[in-house]
Amino acid sequence: MKKHYQMWEKLGLNLEKHDQFLEPLPGLYEDLFVSQENRPVAMEYYDFVVGDIHGIRVKELVEEKKKGNPVISSFCVFVPEELVAAAGGASIGLCAGSQFPVPTAERELPGSDLCPLIKSSLGFKMDKICPYFEVSDFVVGETTCDGKKKVWEILDKYIPTYVMELPQTKLKTARQLWESEINRLKEYIEENSGREIKAEKLAKAIKLINKKRDVLQRLYNTRKADPAPISGRDALLITQLAFFDDPARFIEKTSALCEELEIRVEAGEGISEKGAARILIAGTPMPLPSWKIHGLIEQNGGVVVCEETCTGTRYFEAKVPEGGKTLEEQIDNLAERGMNINCACFTPNEARVDDILRLAKEYNVDGVIYYNLQFCQTYNLEYKKISKALKGENIPVIQIESDFSDSDTGQLNTRIQAFLEMI
Repeated sequence: MKKHYQMWEKLGLNLEKHDQFLEPLPGLYEDLFVSQENRPVAMEYYDFVVGDIHGIRVKELVEEKKKGNPVISSFCVFVPEELVAAAGGASIGLCAGSQFPVPTAERELPGSDLCPLIKSSLGFKMDKICPYFEVSDFVVGETTCDGKKKVWEILDKYIPTYVMELPQTKLKTARQLWESEINRLKEYIEENSGREIKAEKLAKAIKLINKKRDVLQRLYNTRKADPAPISGRDALLITQLAFFDDPARFIEKTSALCEELEIRVEAGEGISEKGAARILIAGTPMPLPSWKIHGLIEQNGGVVVCEETCTGTRYFEAKVPEGGKTLEEQIDNLAERGMNINCACFTPNEARVDDILRLAKEYNVDGVIYYNLQFCQTYNLEYKKISKALKGENIPVIQIESDFSDSDTGQLNTRIQAFLEMI
């Protein structure tokens, strides 16, 4: 990684803290990912990406900026990356899943009662250890929850932060609000990049990003097999990397992986034994490098076969209709996708209950682990309703609340072990 020091210095990274953050990553990754037996060969590409996580892709983004192309980062699956692609730019997902920068963020934020994802994301910028922050022209926040709404005010002191007003219901008026917000973002990108977003370019961008969603759906479809041909932790890693890899390259590499997995399914070959406890994880997102829950489940003999999360099905299941010819029609289609994402920010939210029941049946799961980041009120409040619906279908469910630290690993391991034995 030292070969990138000159680039990181130019970006303004705190190299000492950056090295401290990355130091344990190779060992952790080796133990959790590379050491798996009978792992798909095509996972070598994703291993390569993680091995140079702050290097080659960042260098590509630096080169894009030299060409005058915008680099725009965001924190939420609602933000339409199609607009960025249509402006000739690169869209980067910035949500962070590490405990390392949280103490720094707590200099600006409450320490005891705020979501760790928010603190981790802000801390990465304050510590200047994330090159994706430093290479971005601006970031796009959104009003998913009260915590994020207020943190964007603080983040704006460190990097230009544009905020989209997210609808909270699925009424016609909310749809109109979201459509107007997409139009407003389009104009902001045009103004700040000097690039006009035209209908022809937006149509191509919609098709490209839909292809990325399609290949992720294809990946998930292979996980419906018993035995599962790929571990849940590898599938999670792929989805996490989808947020910042070059879309065309990601589609190519993930398509190659899917071909290998489909051959394994046909041959009855899996990463785990046939009949291993099949788990659906529902709830809050698990951004890089948040791998703790998947690791505990699979190290105890279970296999994660689906994630109803923003780093799972909520990212790719809803697609943008491709029939729009004019910008007005295309913006309307972008808005439609957003209204079909069943995030816990919506009220009422019966569609999310339906999603979880459908996924539990599609993936033939033996149990559901409802994962809740500490102090995430919206997802926590939906647990009772969802657990009642799952129990009504005789599907075992357990709620796990955690953060990104290792302090609760022993306790979580005991609870997960007991749940797997029970099912």
